[in-house]
Amino acid sequence: MAIANPLIARAIAVRTGYIHGNGGIGVQAADGRESGTQDVNSVVQAFLDDRGNRAAFTGAQAHEELEKQLSTDGNMYTILFTDPKTGFVRVRTLDPLEVTDILMNPEDRSEPWFYRRDFVETTIGERTSRVTTRQRTVWYPALNYDPTKKFPVIDGNPVDWSAAVYHTAVNRTGKFGLGDAHPALPWARGYTGFLDDWTKLTKALSRIAWKMSGKKNTAQQMRSQLNNLNEAGGIIGADAGTQLEAVPKTGATIDAESGRPLATMVAAALGIPVTTLMSDPGQTGARAVAETLNQPTRLTMQSRRDVWTETYRAILNHVIDQAVVAPQGPLKGGVSVDPYTQQREVSLGNDEDRTITFTWPELDDTPIDQLVKAITDADATGKLPPLETMRLLLRALGVRDVDEILDQFTDDKGNFIDPNVSAGDAAVSAYNRGEDPAAVLNQ
Repeated sequence: MAIANPLIARAIAVRTGYIHGNGGIGVQAADGRESGTQDVNSVVQAFLDDRGNRAAFTGAQAHEELEKQLSTDGNMYTILFTDPKTGFVRVRTLDPLEVTDILMNPEDRSEPWFYRRDFVETTIGERTSRVTTRQRTVWYPALNYDPTKKFPVIDGNPVDWSAAVYHTAVNRTGKFGLGDAHPALPWARGYTGFLDDWTKLTKALSRIAWKMSGKKNTAQQMRSQLNNLNEAGGIIGADAGTQLEAVPKTGATIDAESGRPLATMVAAALGIPVTTLMSDPGQTGARAVAETLNQPTRLTMQSRRDVWTETYRAILNHVIDQAVVAPQGPLKGGVSVDPYTQQREVSLGNDEDRTITFTWPELDDTPIDQLVKAITDADATGKLPPLETMRLLLRALGVRDVDEILDQFTDDKGNFIDPNVSAGDAAVSAYNRGEDPAAVLNQ
């Protein structure tokens, strides 16, 4: 239905555009320049920009595919593989149909412990080059479930402790989620059936166009003449006792708008205006009617963005933890064991290093020129730092990878370098701050 049915496909595409369109999510972590602490942001950005991670999870195409998966399956399973030496994390996703069970904490049903995956493993022989398959069952620990005692097997099946799974579920019923499009399916089928019947009716009315009455022999003759008419404007001959008249259309319903309430139920199920779903305001759908639904639609899409934010936050915190735990990891910190849960907890030297800022483009339809004017007016008052002004302007213009551009206009300590200021002025300013002017000139 998500591929072949126009209403379901359109609804999912609209939702995906609302949620991930116009630049998608922006992520910024603490870089330690101003506070003199660790550069956590470089670890986060390396994870986000990794080619494999972008293809599987962090890229624009991955966002589109995974949002569609939430609309159809209701579940997204991200599996995280960590390099034991460097702590670098690679993220991939599991097929929702392969995850067949979730083992929860018996004392806390909101805390998953293990995920069971039943799948067909395909291998190629090194000597024979033959493809072989076998059925396998593997358990994976849940993200953040890291007990001191690790079970090697569960119910005779191995536990893979080298990877961790994070489960994102929408419309949860029990352990698993349910696709957003599920309640819309019967109404989409109903609307498809209505249009099919309407097409048949219209075609029938266009074919049964004439009624003929008269004597038997004359009627047979006229029927033969009518069958030979291949185009409009043809002529037939008949005697005075034969009558030919058009079939009346009175009472025949051929209005396709009569099926609009069915499409409205599809729009309601997926949380978008029917005017947007149909790409047509309709006979009575004034523009104001569609605009009154903008606020509920924005709140619905913002709610889904919050789900994505929580998913990113959980995964990125794991990325930071692994960069601390690994012997050659780029971050420093401490590891302790919670006496109640018996799970490891990773801490950084500075609590502020855990701060991760997520930025989404605005959902409203405020014109770009108004956004830019508001930002520049606030900057003119001197209440906004120059670096924050540039960040807001880049996000308002829909620029991707804002952090990489900002790095070009900051020095090693996070101070803003005005592109309109000459190198000499920048060096003098650095000298007045007690810094090395040569370092600024080298940038």
